[in-house]
Amino acid sequence: MAESIKKRFGLLGKNISYSFSKGYFAEKFASGSLNDLSYENFDLQDISEFETLIENNHQELAGINVTIPYKEAVIPFLDKLSKKAKLIGAVNTIKFTRNGKLKGYNTDYYGFKKAIKPLLAEHHKKALILGTGGASKGVCFALDELGITYTFVSRIKNENTISYEDLDQDAFAEHTIVINATPVGTSPDITAFPAVPYQYFTPQHIAFDLIYNPAVTQFLSKAAVQGAQTKNGYDMLVYQAEKSWEIWNK
Repeated sequence: MAESIKKRFGLLGKNISYSFSKGYFAEKFASGSLNDLSYENFDLQDISEFETLIENNHQELAGINVTIPYKEAVIPFLDKLSKKAKLIGAVNTIKFTRNGKLKGYNTDYYGFKKAIKPLLAEHHKKALILGTGGASKGVCFALDELGITYTFVSRIKNENTISYEDLDQDAFAEHTIVINATPVGTSPDITAFPAVPYQYFTPQHIAFDLIYNPAVTQFLSKAAVQGAQTKNGYDMLVYQAEKSWEIWNK
């Protein structure tokens, strides 16, 4: 009897030894006695290495998650995108179709939307999104679906963003949701935090950090001191991971 081919899944990123996904899926496969499945980190120093990765492993690969900094950079290497991934402009899930094509999806928006929804109250109508990278794109798509308007905050001001220097008491009074979509504060650099005026957080605010390691970032800690409701990225990751699993198996 021929040995069945082992299905491999993995995470595409750079410097991702800290990754949530590998441990999460390893535990999922073990608890479900899915012994013919594996999940590993594909730690690439440059996205140009992606083609070689696929060429060398395409027969066993069944699905890949994508994290910083490749959520946008991976798109040219894919054969097609889902409608929502195309609209969002970022991919965090890749499915290998039956005919060997690579199709990109975005489950970040789904995970974020499901994670923040229970926190929302009537006065949460506007959000500040810190960062303009691939992670922020899923966030703004989810906010659109929730009917929440948003303003991007970046180090460099342009026609679509304001700068950190623009953040004052009025900006915080108007925007009662503040979302950290940057990697600032991620382990191991856990003393770092985005340069926002934390004194303007209030109990009316939600501070949401897409980071999950550490569980309480400096961003969340400083916002909590002012009474803000806080949430890290762990639940978002679980929701998006389960959505990825659903896509790979449908």
